[in-house]
Amino acid sequence: TPAPTAVALMRSRYSAFAFGMHDYLQATWHPRTRPAPHTDVQLDRIGLTIVRHEMIGNTHAKVSFIARYRANDRVHRLTETSCFVREIGDDGLLRWFYVGGDVS
Repeated sequence: TPAPTAVALMRSRYSAFAFGMHDYLQATWHPRTRPAPHTDVQLDRIGLTIVRHEMIGNTHAKVSFIARYRANDRVHRLTETSCFVREIGDDGLLRWFYVGGDVS
């Protein structure tokens, strides 16, 4: 079932990172900006905090979040503002896609 909002897609993508669901991450990444398939380094995800969600019309959204994870016995924090677009997917359903983000 397609994510009903950009925030829901952000949360599902975070879970996919945590469980190593690389196919889902690729499928929810917009084809225009999608990188070549690869496997991420497995990190111990600690939590996700949605800081802000902004709708831009009916088809675009920005989601700012803080993701915390553990790597090499240290806790790290990633702050990003992600851009999403809502359009018809290859399956003919209206879907949200991750386009990219600005990491700070």
